[in-house]
Amino acid sequence: MKQDLLIKSFKELALKEHDYKKISNLFSDEIEEAILIRLVENTFLDLFSQGLMNGTVHTCVGQEFSAVAICSDLSEDDWVTSSHRCHGHFISKTKKWSALIDELRGLESGICKGIGSSQHLFHNGFLSNGPQGSLVPVAAGIAHHLKKNQKNNIVVSFIGEGTLGEGVLYETLNLASLLGLPHLFVLENNLYSQSTPQADGVSGEILDRPKSFNIKCFEANTWDLEQLFLVAGKAKKYVRDNKKPALIQIKTYRLNAHSKSD
Repeated sequence: MKQDLLIKSFKELALKEHDYKKISNLFSDEIEEAILIRLVENTFLDLFSQGLMNGTVHTCVGQEFSAVAICSDLSEDDWVTSSHRCHGHFISKTKKWSALIDELRGLESGICKGIGSSQHLFHNGFLSNGPQGSLVPVAAGIAHHLKKNQKNNIVVSFIGEGTLGEGVLYETLNLASLLGLPHLFVLENNLYSQSTPQADGVSGEILDRPKSFNIKCFEANTWDLEQLFLVAGKAKKYVRDNKKPALIQIKTYRLNAHSKSD
């Protein structure tokens, strides 16, 4: 993409405190991928508006760099699990953006032959579905398999802070710690659980939860790209090198409604 488009889109993402030229040169490929994710998400909204898609869709507009920082350099044999807001994670991990569009259009050329739609996606190294936290124990099982077979791969599980209300998350954090699994939990904190402000739904310090299971924690945000990619890299390296779980909280913000239906 042209440099002026990169800079314009960067400003649009509210990164106003940075040296645009420096950042765009350092992360030109990553910026392009983030812009691609946003274009795909906006395409879905346009298709809905034209009556060409049914159901609903949960876009990650505003959160694109979270997906890119975590997934863009994962290997084909690393795994990612996600939930209902999964498109950015899918695109960054698989690069199959065109097949994703076809999937949501219900076409046989879609990544799951048009029957998985927005939330239920599968491709080599990627798995998503709708219920919060439901794939976290599945990811732990994959991580256990990788460790038993001495694979130098990791599993990444994306969750939102709303998933802190799901007991299965804490069961999995406990098992991941006890078994020493190469499992990276990525908590995308966009300050809202559907329409409930975080202050009304989450008490205490979020990172105290994984720390209570003796899990190493990292923290970054999507408004400081250099720090985000640096911390994301450290978190992935820690899990891969030590064969131990970790959690990274990425503070971010979604710019759209929870879903197309609200």
